[in-house]
Amino acid sequence: MRIAAVDLVSNTCFPALAAYELGFFQKEGLDVEIELVAALGATKALRDGNVDGIIAGSVFDLLTEFPDWKGTKLCVALSQGTPWLLTIKSDLLIESGNIIELKGLTVTAAEGPDLVLKQLLRTGGLDPENDLNIIDLPGAKKRNVSFGIFAAEALSQGRIDGYWSNAMGAHTAVNRGVGKIHIDVRRGDDPGEVRYATCAGLAVTDNYLEKEPESVEAAVRAIVKAQRALKSDPLIAIKVGEKLFPPEATNLISDIIKSDTPFYDPSISRTTIRRINAFAQSVGQLTEPIPYEYVVAERCIPIWKE
Repeated sequence: MRIAAVDLVSNTCFPALAAYELGFFQKEGLDVEIELVAALGATKALRDGNVDGIIAGSVFDLLTEFPDWKGTKLCVALSQGTPWLLTIKSDLLIESGNIIELKGLTVTAAEGPDLVLKQLLRTGGLDPENDLNIIDLPGAKKRNVSFGIFAAEALSQGRIDGYWSNAMGAHTAVNRGVGKIHIDVRRGDDPGEVRYATCAGLAVTDNYLEKEPESVEAAVRAIVKAQRALKSDPLIAIKVGEKLFPPEATNLISDIIKSDTPFYDPSISRTTIRRINAFAQSVGQLTEPIPYEYVVAERCIPIWKE
């Protein structure tokens, strides 16, 4: 099974990476390859049939290549909720969580996650098009770039005032002493409840699900077991980090995973899909709500509870 990943130095999709490196896929009889495909290239690779599945930090990214969810299914949640944080320069004298005081800053966000950042700013009282400068970082879309780490480096160089990334990217800047976490939506810093805008998950095409249902079920089972293992002992994350991450990220990962384990729930509820659909409509990615059974691979539901 060929799986595309947007970011390999990431806590967001970590249960899938752990399932790979700790042998859970193999124990389920599944031969898996995980390939880094930056930005929205993973969804294009899935659409074009170049991969069998993707691990997405944001499942609504699928809508860019699969309008109205047609042709794809979500199989399991890797982690619950919107997984991004806003990190700003440590010397900015701004009250934590205050959105209005971000006015005039230069920040960056990856394609896809930027939709949630802009919605956060709007609901917090700022016009994202005029009140601050949201830029693309040159080089951020290259194939082997992990966006959060790349943005942390740009922050340390003074090229930006802040960035929207996963926790690994955020804590990299904090660890270096150049950044501080300003907004963490999953922990309540979210006007408009953008914490419910998306979640991380594994998705496959309808064609692959039809042709290889046992492989999909095996992949889901492996990820569920990896989530439980990480919740039981977050320190095993270090083993994964040592194989996949640069040394700095490896040193950070176990503490980040320990903080993230409350979100490691494989279920994708009807409420979750309703909220994701509502957000997608609000940013023009959907014209109407799509029924749950057209979005989620229902054959995988029993596995979430095994």
